[in-house]
Amino acid sequence: MRPRRVLVTGVARPLGAEVASVLAADPEIESVIGVDTTVPTADLGRTHFVRADIRHPLIAKVISATGIDTVLHLNVIATPLGAGGRAAMKETNVIGTMQLLAACQKSTTVTRLVVKSTTAIYGSSARDPALFTEDTQPRALPVAGYAKDAVEVEGYVRGFSRRRPDIAVTVLRFTNILGPHSDNALALYLDLPVVPTVLGFDPRIQLLHSTDALAVLLRAARGHHAGTFNVAGDGVMLLSQAIRRAGRPSVPAPFPAIELLGGLARRLRIIDYSAEQLDLLTHGRAVDTSRLIGVFGYRPRYSTVETFDAFVRYRDLRFTIDHELVSRVEHGLLGSLNRRRLAGSAR
Repeated sequence: MRPRRVLVTGVARPLGAEVASVLAADPEIESVIGVDTTVPTADLGRTHFVRADIRHPLIAKVISATGIDTVLHLNVIATPLGAGGRAAMKETNVIGTMQLLAACQKSTTVTRLVVKSTTAIYGSSARDPALFTEDTQPRALPVAGYAKDAVEVEGYVRGFSRRRPDIAVTVLRFTNILGPHSDNALALYLDLPVVPTVLGFDPRIQLLHSTDALAVLLRAARGHHAGTFNVAGDGVMLLSQAIRRAGRPSVPAPFPAIELLGGLARRLRIIDYSAEQLDLLTHGRAVDTSRLIGVFGYRPRYSTVETFDAFVRYRDLRFTIDHELVSRVEHGLLGSLNRRRLAGSAR
């Protein structure tokens, strides 16, 4: 059954605002309620915005009063700075999810729940498999930050699904999303004029275009695709390849130095890179998307490389060092070496 009355959490962020706006434009959907603690700056169309905190029981009144049948929970925050600190981030992610699930459990109208999760729950280590499937257990559960919050969120969602088997529950584990309006840690990291990397490591990264992220969420909202799905673009790329394609010079440094730089950058509010994200820059991570394609029925339009190249165009990233000058110097040196070689062979 198609959704008629939809609740979207996290509409003050670009992806949540876009999801709410597209759903609100669907004439078959009677109403869309957008919830967040701050007023969205984007145009939500005919979405009715409710300024509310999902950590408070008020969310249950919103669901019951409006007869919501489909809930899209997109308000799982990845960056402490954007949430007002680590404590506020954890409360929003974990306590907020618990309150939302409690409201859905009491509801007599909710039939579908979609939860935005992350592939960060698999962690990043030197012992990881080549590809994580949805059933692969991480070598070690994350112990801090966004990844730990996501593990707890998914645990509460599984418990909810057992208590309310009549509600179709879809968990979408997104990899890093890049697009025109991306302001996540990876995007800001690649915006740095000089990109620090971990000495001796060249991790694989996997990306998802924001257009595909939107399409997957809309498909989950409009159809019964219960289950857990990895969501990522086809293929992988090495971090060194990404840095070169972005036209950035890299500076390799030992991991302890990268940790210190990460802490300093967070304090200066330059970039909000957490411990699990630093692990990703060391060991990388890639996931299998067979279930997304075969069961969920969606193949991303953009591969990882295509997503990254589009991101470079969107941001108009340019070489920090004059690429043409470097090219001229290289050709000059090669020409000089060739002339010397020919002169030597002539003698």
